Amino acid sequence: MKRRNFIKTISTAAIAGSIFPVTAKDDRILPNKKLKKPARLKKGNTIALVTPGSYITDQEKQESIINLQSLGFNVVYTDRLMQKNGYFSANDEERAKDLNDMFERKDVHAIICARGGYGCARILPYLDYDLIEDNPKALIGFSDVTALQYAIFKNSGLLTFHGPVSISTFSNFSVKNFESVLMNPTFEFDLMNSTTENNYNPYGITVISEGKSEGKLIGGNLSICVSLIGTEFDIDYSDKIVFLEEFIEEPYRVDRMLTQMIQSGKFENAAGIALGVFKLCEPNKSNPAFQGSFSLMEVLQDRLGNLGIPVIYGLSFGHVADKFTLPFGGYAELNTETKRLKLLEPAVQ
Repeated sequence: MKRRNFIKTISTAAIAGSIFPVTAKDDRILPNKKLKKPARLKKGNTIALVTPGSYITDQEKQESIINLQSLGFNVVYTDRLMQKNGYFSANDEERAKDLNDMFERKDVHAIICARGGYGCARILPYLDYDLIEDNPKALIGFSDVTALQYAIFKNSGLLTFHGPVSISTFSNFSVKNFESVLMNPTFEFDLMNSTTENNYNPYGITVISEGKSEGKLIGGNLSICVSLIGTEFDIDYSDKIVFLEEFIEEPYRVDRMLTQMIQSGKFENAAGIALGVFKLCEPNKSNPAFQGSFSLMEVLQDRLGNLGIPVIYGLSFGHVADKFTLPFGGYAELNTETKRLKLLEPAVQ
């Protein structure tokens, strides 16, 4: 709902279009917004709990409140939180209104999504990006929330956070990273990988293509990133470090999604690719149609190993207990020699 300067924008675009040729790619990419960082969080701040996609149970609501209160935050939510509309928490307009309202409320310092699931992409046309731009605050979540992070970063310039949802396991590792990025930022922050994910991460940290690069962190859940290709909410990966994770997708499906990204030119000018843990993405041995399947790592090496940019697999983010909080739009360094991501600037102010 880009209300402000609507007529002025249309007029300017019409004049420019009559003078300069515009390519199909230019038509899909909105003007860049100036990066906006939210205020850092403090104990005693109020965090709003929202369900922009799938619904949650009453038990999950109680777990969410306990998780956030244990971090020292007050929690608010509306009656929309516990609505149920099929596999959504409410209808599209109501879910968007809940998010818009929480950005507008002056007593709310940050917003965390209760869960992912499905549905965030459906509310993107109903978000008030002008309001969000005027009321910058931390939005936190991952998986399906990737769609919100894409659209909000592109249309308001707000830096958001690929981090735990409120029903996540708030392990000591996850809490330390959450607090280091959102509450106690330093100028540079090394994202030290967890050492306890071996059950979910059989490959450990694997260098797929060597190198070192810097750029803004853009990405999220692979399925959601692919689903946004060709929409007005897609983001150009040029000069970006693309971070990706996935959950319960067999190697042939990962192959198909990465192939779509490659064939649509998404990685052509990317600075690097940082892969989290693709949890439970190995072949289904009970499926006779895929006997002799490639492994996940074989697919990743085949699809991403010859792009000429640094690519690393196994960083601590995704559908795992120990997860980084990654600033979506924050500036970072990817170094395959040290096998680390490093944040090069504070993500909050």
